[in-house]
Amino acid sequence: MKIIQRSRQQSTLTRQFGHYRFLVFALCTLFVSSGDLGAQQWKAVASGVEHAEVRREFSGKQVDVDLLRLDLKKVRIDVKHANDAAIGTETTSSIAKRSKAIAAINAGFFRLDRTPFAGDPVGLFMIDGTPLSEPTNERIQMIVNNMPTRTDVRFARAKISQSVTIGKESFELVGINRERRSDDVVVYTPEFGATTQTNVEGLELVVIKGVITSIADGVGNAVIPRNGYVISVSGPRKDGMLSAARNSSTLTLVRTWEGIPPEFQGDRTRIDIVTGVPQLVRNGAVDITWELEKSNRAFVDTRHPRTAVARLRDGKFLFLTVDGRTEQSAGVGLEDLAAYLVELGAIDAINLDGGGSTTMFLNGKIVNQPSDPGGERKVSDALVVTLRRRR
Repeated sequence: MKIIQRSRQQSTLTRQFGHYRFLVFALCTLFVSSGDLGAQQWKAVASGVEHAEVRREFSGKQVDVDLLRLDLKKVRIDVKHANDAAIGTETTSSIAKRSKAIAAINAGFFRLDRTPFAGDPVGLFMIDGTPLSEPTNERIQMIVNNMPTRTDVRFARAKISQSVTIGKESFELVGINRERRSDDVVVYTPEFGATTQTNVEGLELVVIKGVITSIADGVGNAVIPRNGYVISVSGPRKDGMLSAARNSSTLTLVRTWEGIPPEFQGDRTRIDIVTGVPQLVRNGAVDITWELEKSNRAFVDTRHPRTAVARLRDGKFLFLTVDGRTEQSAGVGLEDLAAYLVELGAIDAINLDGGGSTTMFLNGKIVNQPSDPGGERKVSDALVVTLRRRR
């Protein structure tokens, strides 16, 4: 009887308030679609910087998440490489402190070994309009445009075509500031370091202001001039470039860009680029492009610590870190992560380097739990947040 009576009461209430259903549903939909993150316990850290700590379940396991919500009219985001160079490693917190940043997260994937090339970014990497590493495998990039009054961010797959012309001869340029392979053409700029770190099996042309000042065949490890660069070639193309350099001392380096967003085509010195993998969200829907970017299914499915960034519907920008590999926090697969980002109001999002690299720095300290046994890992680069000066 009680059950029947309750059912009747519920039926009466349903009829009485039924006309409010659509209104309530519409309001809930509005909050979700507008990227409202009111369910998070947001704490204002500084003007334009909010932090939230979240503990929730993903696919049956508990996970700790840190979120930073950024107003890009009040803060700026910069890509910074370890030691302000093209290679090498440094902790995220150290990069942040050197940059006088209020916040930072680790960023791109990189070469992690004990060679002189450790810290070489994987994919296109650019700071203040200067490319320090070339694109690879159609990987998704975060492109930052720091304008005088605001920062704009887009995700794209920019490409760069490079060539050198010596006299009347042209040669394709393959790499930027990385280890030279057995059949390769690489340019080394001052950001790489003092010398090219190459072996004796190639040809190196030292160039200053468009003039070849030195030709070193079979020597290797050329000194990189502070006001110039070195073109280093190995394999079958070496003889042709050597012949051209002996006939002409004039060398022109040409770079052609594709895929830079049209609204970013102005002053390129304002542009920073870092590469992630894969894309997670596009146009407000889950779109994980691991096959296009030549990643693998296991990387998508396996629970790892993760670092990601997203553009939100309300115009703000999101930094996210997910802890993992501990009993406290299990990490997350990319399907769950992408769905969560959509839930948070992301219209576009990409995955950055994760695992032991995942680190969030805020207001002078690390706020997440890096998973490496030794604590915070040294990384190649970071995204740093600084406050804009009030005008």
